[in-house]
Amino acid sequence: MTDPSAEPVTPPGIEIRPLTTVEEVFAASEVLAEVWGGDRGGMPPNLLRALAHSGNYAVGLYDGERVVGASVAFFAAPAERSMHSHITGVLPQYQSQGLGRVLKQHQRAWAFAREVGHITWTFDPLVARNAHFNLRVLGTRVTEYLVNQYGPMDDGVNRGDETDRLLVTWALAAPPVATPADDEVVATVAIPHDIETLRREEPTDAAAWRLRVREGFLGHLAEGLVVEGFDDERGYLFVRP
Repeated sequence: MTDPSAEPVTPPGIEIRPLTTVEEVFAASEVLAEVWGGDRGGMPPNLLRALAHSGNYAVGLYDGERVVGASVAFFAAPAERSMHSHITGVLPQYQSQGLGRVLKQHQRAWAFAREVGHITWTFDPLVARNAHFNLRVLGTRVTEYLVNQYGPMDDGVNRGDETDRLLVTWALAAPPVATPADDEVVATVAIPHDIETLRREEPTDAAAWRLRVREGFLGHLAEGLVVEGFDDERGYLFVRP
């Protein structure tokens, strides 16, 4: 497993800056809308401006002077010393270059400087690349399965599907959660390797995967099992706590 506390290599010309002006906020909102298939409601400029101005985490990923990604998080209740990462996205042509990890590492350092101990966020359990990144690269812990968490969403990524999500917690000062040994794994929940293509080409099959994964998760969690890792071939790995 990659050490999430290690400083990732930032490509030349790429930097992260706070979104401090109205123009920067609108540019970041446009980028996030493009990443989410044209959904301008995912992070509208007025809300992004309010979050940034009130001291929350709101940054742009820049290639020179062009915004090519953004990340937004907000504080939880003060006693929890926690922050919830609401949205992070990078333009398609800048993906698969490690920039998501660069953003997450910046978010981790920003949170540490403000005495935040945990960062939480949600992701679609059917998206294999996100499961790999969150569980294998960052070493987060799955804390909850949320059924249809956001209700219907009318963007190019989620349109026509229910919005089941996994809530993960990143303990910033703790070592990453290690992938369990084979003899510790008592159950698995497989997911498709490319749900995005399946949704476009075989929507009925994609919908069946949603129900299959939901039933598997809820059943194993009801038995008292916990998710302890992710394997690219077997899917989510469950162990006895």
